[in-house]
Amino acid sequence: MHIPDGYLGPITYGSLWAAIIPLWVYASKKIKETMKASRIPLLAMASAFSFVIMMFNVPVPGGTTGHATGSTLIAILIGPWAASIALSIALIIQAIAFGDGGITAIGANCFNIAFAGVFGGYGIYRLISGFNPPSPPFIKGGQGGINSHLIGAGIGAYIGINISALLTAIELGIQPLIHTGADGSPLYSPFPLSITIPAIMIGNLLIFGIIEAVVTILVLIYLRKSHPELIRG
Repeated sequence: MHIPDGYLGPITYGSLWAAIIPLWVYASKKIKETMKASRIPLLAMASAFSFVIMMFNVPVPGGTTGHATGSTLIAILIGPWAASIALSIALIIQAIAFGDGGITAIGANCFNIAFAGVFGGYGIYRLISGFNPPSPPFIKGGQGGINSHLIGAGIGAYIGINISALLTAIELGIQPLIHTGADGSPLYSPFPLSITIPAIMIGNLLIFGIIEAVVTILVLIYLRKSHPELIRG
C-alpha cells in the first residue's frame, strides 16, 4: 500500500498532507496527556515492529505494494493515537531512508495506513469486544484463549488493512479523472478505478488481510501468556 512518487497529483497528495498534519499534532497532544512515561518505550518498539513487517513488500498491479502493517495490533497495545504516531514514524523512515513509498506521498501513506487503518481496525475491535477490558482468560493466559477480544482483534486487523488498501486504490484510481494533459492523457497514475480497486483489493482481501489477522491474534496470544501487562484494557 506504499504509494510511490509520481502516482499522485499535487491536488491529491497536497490534500492528504493537509489532512494528516493536524492529526499528527492532535495525536502528539493525546500521547502527552494520556500515555504514561513508563510506556513511551513501547511506542518506539511498536514503530520498529511496524517498520519491519512493512518492509516485506509484495508488488501488486497498479503501482503499489501489498504487506502487513500491524496497525490494529499496535493500537490495542498502546492506544490508537500512539499507534498512529508509531506507524507514521515507520512510514516516514521507509520513504526517506529506503525509498519505500514516495516523499510527496508520505501524507497519503500515513493517512491511509497510520490513521484510517489504525482507527478503522481499532474501532471494529472495540465494537466486537464490547468496550470492556479483556476478560481474565485473555489477561492471565491459560485456558479459554479465544474470546471476543481475540476475535475482535482478528476481524479488526483484517478490516483495518483493507480500509487502507481501499483508500489507496481510490486515490490512485481517481488520478486519470482529475489530472490530465492537454490531450486528455493521464499525468500521474494511468489506471482508472476499474483497475486499481480489483488489482489492489483482491490481494489484500485474500492474502494480506488474512496474514494481518493471523499475526495479530498470534502476537496477542503470546503476549497474554508471557507479558499480560502489555495488553491494554
